[in-house]
Amino acid sequence: MPDKLGILAAAGPLPGRLVEACRQAGRDFVVVAYRGMTDPALVEGGQVPHFWTRLGAAGRWIDELKRQGAHTLCPVGNIRRPSLFELMPDFKAVRILTRIGFSSLGDDALLTALRRVLQEEGFRLVALHEVIDDFLARPGLLTSTAPDEIAQADIAKAREIAREIGRLDIGQGAVVQHGYVLAVEAAEGTDAMLRRCGPLARPGPGGVLVKAKKPQQDIRLDPPTIGVTTVELAAAAGLRGIVVEAGGAMIIDAEAVRQTADRHGLFVLCLAEGE
Repeated sequence: MPDKLGILAAAGPLPGRLVEACRQAGRDFVVVAYRGMTDPALVEGGQVPHFWTRLGAAGRWIDELKRQGAHTLCPVGNIRRPSLFELMPDFKAVRILTRIGFSSLGDDALLTALRRVLQEEGFRLVALHEVIDDFLARPGLLTSTAPDEIAQADIAKAREIAREIGRLDIGQGAVVQHGYVLAVEAAEGTDAMLRRCGPLARPGPGGVLVKAKKPQQDIRLDPPTIGVTTVELAAAAGLRGIVVEAGGAMIIDAEAVRQTADRHGLFVLCLAEGE
């Protein structure tokens, strides 16, 4: 039996999926619920073992995880970098921030510093796909619709842009239509980016969304993720398709994603890095 899992629960539905997977597998777990980030509905009713804390109270939640015997950790969900005022760092959190310097710390750098401190504290970090293996994007076309030559050109440009903004630790996604950059993902996240794409669309075939992990990114920490909501928002924005990185992105409910994309006539394509 695997050892007790500490679920570092950020925003979104993924922490709930991981809780359910642990229950089905009979695996012991505890949820670290962060105020202002974790969905309270995840732990309502007292049926989910958990404790509430601040992200900045690293000393407290690290000590509590050790006390409970959870030495394997899985960070899951959408992690938003808090302001220094929101963080209110304790001593261990200050250790994390001083690794790089908070004022210039992007999301990936913050997560990387957090990973180093957790490993120094004796924890082992695992990625979501190591617990729920069918979430990892695998190479190939997921849908009945495939990209044409125009879409292929947009994909190539969007991948280049996604890699560059990833290198700069800005975001993971870009939308391109007919060679024009409609949007890049930053602090607002993919859903908000897609919502503002609709009014920016040009006449003719729709654009494409590309999501890719940052070149320096550890896939165990906040990997690019798409699901049915992503497809619905892409369709509402008039896009033609979505491309993610095989082996570097997560697809929540791949079959539901495929069915939804086929219903809207969108393609979903998983490309290996360098392909």
